[in-house]
Amino acid sequence: MLRRHLETLEADVRARRPAVLVSWLVSGREQLVHAGEPIADQALAGAVGEALRTDRSRTLEIDGEEVFLNVYNPALRMVLIGAVHIAQSLIPMAKAAGYRVTVIDPRTAFATDERFEGVTLLPDWPDEVLPGLGLDARTAFVALTHDPKIDDPALRLALLSGAFYIGALGSPRTHKSRVERLLAGGLEPATLARIHAPIGLDIGAVGAPEIAISIMAEVTSVLRGKAGRGR
Repeated sequence: MLRRHLETLEADVRARRPAVLVSWLVSGREQLVHAGEPIADQALAGAVGEALRTDRSRTLEIDGEEVFLNVYNPALRMVLIGAVHIAQSLIPMAKAAGYRVTVIDPRTAFATDERFEGVTLLPDWPDEVLPGLGLDARTAFVALTHDPKIDDPALRLALLSGAFYIGALGSPRTHKSRVERLLAGGLEPATLARIHAPIGLDIGAVGAPEIAISIMAEVTSVLRGKAGRGR
């Protein structure tokens, strides 16, 4: 690897900036590409986009030459608003899928180390701590409290971030009221359309563990570029 590419990748890791190092195996040429950058060669552009979407480094042939795509994606993160039963069921699945999990809930009776061992637990108001977390394109955001005082400010910040997934627990009626409040607060309908609500894929889930499965399935479908539908 060229020294300049190594130095850039080190900065990319610190900044959580997705990148792909493209190496032409015959000529030895290298190109470092970041997510969203224009690529003139359409075949290469498609391959780089696929590699970033699937987190898969691989060798393929482009324009008659073998090329190795080495993916440098930031670690996946999941931010959960609400130290509730669904969160307890969702966390092991998220961790198994490679997510670093943060739970935020100002209600200290719920947000205890005994109930949420092994994850980052922040017993604070979401609007106070979320700005410092840097929600980005490798972050899934899940609001679970059912409490507008907690969920609404958190959702506002998430909707203005680059989080790849934003989901909120609640019935269609609950979500309709939520949308009305957020609209009154100045958010645009197109922005609010980013919220997956009712949260999770429609698998007929009953109880916290099954709802957690439906949420994890929907998060995965969005991450991997598949369309999800509400519960």
